Amino acid sequence: MNNEKITEFASLVKKSADFGSLKSVTFHSPEKGERLKAKGKLITVGGKTVLQTETSLTEGRVSQENVKTDDIEKYTEKMLESFKKADLADANGNASVMISKKGAVTLLKKGKIGEGEKAFKAEENNRAKNRLLTGEEKFLRELDVSDENGRVHDKKQSKFRQICRFAEYIVDAEKKLNKDGELYVCDLCCGKSYLSFAAYHVLTEVCGREVVMDCVDLKKSVMDYCADIAEKCGMSGMHFYAMNISDFGARRAPDLVISLHACDIATDIVLEFAVKNKAEAILSTPCCHHQMNNEMDCPPLDFIARYSMLKQKLAAAATDALRLLMLESEGYKTDATELIDPEDTPKNIMLRGFRRKSFDPCSDKAREKREEYRRAYAYMYGKEPENH
Repeated sequence: MNNEKITEFASLVKKSADFGSLKSVTFHSPEKGERLKAKGKLITVGGKTVLQTETSLTEGRVSQENVKTDDIEKYTEKMLESFKKADLADANGNASVMISKKGAVTLLKKGKIGEGEKAFKAEENNRAKNRLLTGEEKFLRELDVSDENGRVHDKKQSKFRQICRFAEYIVDAEKKLNKDGELYVCDLCCGKSYLSFAAYHVLTEVCGREVVMDCVDLKKSVMDYCADIAEKCGMSGMHFYAMNISDFGARRAPDLVISLHACDIATDIVLEFAVKNKAEAILSTPCCHHQMNNEMDCPPLDFIARYSMLKQKLAAAATDALRLLMLESEGYKTDATELIDPEDTPKNIMLRGFRRKSFDPCSDKAREKREEYRRAYAYMYGKEPENH
């Protein structure tokens, strides 16, 4: 489509990329076809900067393309023949272009695009080159994340990025754990154990630690399947148990407890297990938040809760905040961080806790934390917490 506003938008994308202030360019609202959405960002390949675009296709497929900086303008114009909307995020501004059903083009722009502060640093954006996992690992092939040649399947690209990011958090956590002897790790509600295998791999192969890992989930068939993969991969320190967490007994105080997307109150059960067994570190990414959404009783927040979508977001934020408060009241230093791009999964919050060495449960500070948690819980639920 030959249009001055589209040409101007394409030139802004090129200017932003040339200057190094481009954060992302996203194409959406597609015409009919297999392409659903595309997003591009700057990376380096062979020492040269390119715009790497990842396009979501029908049937869960994903394709990638690296566009030379000289071709970005033409590429943008070509993409706008297939998509009706595009957004440019620049370190110093933003721009959007929209094409109506009748072909009318609207261009909106704000700030000084391609001027001022640079956002792109080659060493930071070329994450693929520095990933802890490549796709060639045997466990990833056995889990069908990658093929026999180590190429990650298109449908598993999002899962692979999630695994890689979690692996980075594992390595960061290991630096804060004891340096002597073997590490004891528990993965609770582990499912197909993608993260269990990744954690075991990076802790043993990257960090050089001896590891014993217990993985717990309800489905015996899945646990048998995972145990078979562990044996094929020579991961002799991994053990799989089909049972409720409440029936599982830890070998000793875990060095690390991890969980990914344990549904609703299952995340609370994981955190309670970690606290009860005095885990040194906790990494947990919650899933849904049905309990708070269903049981919230906080009249001052009714002006939010009356709207279903906003109530869900409120319930999610409040639930995770209460979880962090609970951990703090039990002597953990906590934070919440983003696991991965929310476009890969909306279940994207990582809760982290590290046990304080000098924590005294009888101290005034500990009592204050427990009281803070009690007040916050009572405010949201309209009742006292049962176990605090």
